[in-house]
Amino acid sequence: MSDVSVGRPDIGAELAITFLYYKDLSAAVKFYEDFLGLPLAIDQGWSKIFRICAGAHVGLVDEQRGMNKWAANKTVQLCIRVSDVDAWQAYVMAHGPDGLSEILENDEIGIRAFVFRDPEGYQIEIQTATRPGA
Repeated sequence: MSDVSVGRPDIGAELAITFLYYKDLSAAVKFYEDFLGLPLAIDQGWSKIFRICAGAHVGLVDEQRGMNKWAANKTVQLCIRVSDVDAWQAYVMAHGPDGLSEILENDEIGIRAFVFRDPEGYQIEIQTATRPGA
């Protein structure tokens, strides 16, 4: 039974990490480090945590050691907001990853974006805002 008199503490978050699970951790590391250029922030051996921006990180986990297992159906999308979506799309297009889309414009939510897939099928969206506050 829970004690409802215990108050919720201040979240006090220091950073955020989204963990993704891989069969081939070394290929995933090469993609995120070399291709996307994300710096390795924390190396836990079978878990590699890369900095996306201040406070936001993506963790790549060897599915044989992590709390979850690799799954063929990827229901997670990693979205990275950049200042120049066109330059990123040209760079990604030159390397030809799977699932590469054209730039999509969504006036309703105020973004321009494109998507592609990492080596094990997670979708990555690169986007830029088209209006302040979007």
